[in-house]
Amino acid sequence: MRVILADDSVLLREGLTRLLDDAGHEVVAAVGDAPALLAAVERHRPDVAVIDVRMPPGHKDDGLRAALEIRDRLPGVGVLVLSQYVEQHYAARLLAGSPRGLGYLLKDRVSEVADFLDSLERVRAGGTAFDPEVVRQLLARTTHADPLSRLSPREGEVLRHLAQGFVNAAIAERLHVSLSTVEKHVNALVDKLDLPRDPDYNRRVLAILRYLET
Repeated sequence: MRVILADDSVLLREGLTRLLDDAGHEVVAAVGDAPALLAAVERHRPDVAVIDVRMPPGHKDDGLRAALEIRDRLPGVGVLVLSQYVEQHYAARLLAGSPRGLGYLLKDRVSEVADFLDSLERVRAGGTAFDPEVVRQLLARTTHADPLSRLSPREGEVLRHLAQGFVNAAIAERLHVSLSTVEKHVNALVDKLDLPRDPDYNRRVLAILRYLET
């Protein structure tokens, strides 16, 4: 896949570039600030952009704000946030849109190279990849849903596949059911979990996060 790296740490950029090269991927750009990230994404149209939260010029949430702009302007580009921090406000805004091709991992909890590469592949394929601590902090902002035990066994299976990053068509193939059946199960399970109907959140993603919290 074609990847853009955005982090103000030169050592991290060089390390990730070497890791991705060794794994057979192409790093088309490695930049250290948010404006350079936006320019690189516009120019190269990568499969995935790996983005830190805090980077120049503001050294606060510039990376996440750039990620939001990328999602708005180029929704086909996967976004994998890789940071030391959980910036809840902008992370929630990321989740308010389509959940396809989105991830948020914490640097100090990524201990296995294979896990990182797997997360990157899932985001590229349109799936999701969230660190459990990110899940915990984001769900703390929402009202608590009823237990997952309210779901039927098949709804639980569908939710488990959603949490693994599979799209509806792939779930239908794996469970040997029709696409419309999967869509009905998804609609039913988000209703049963009593997730908030808040424009700042995507209920499908909240259902995935609720599953990952357990």
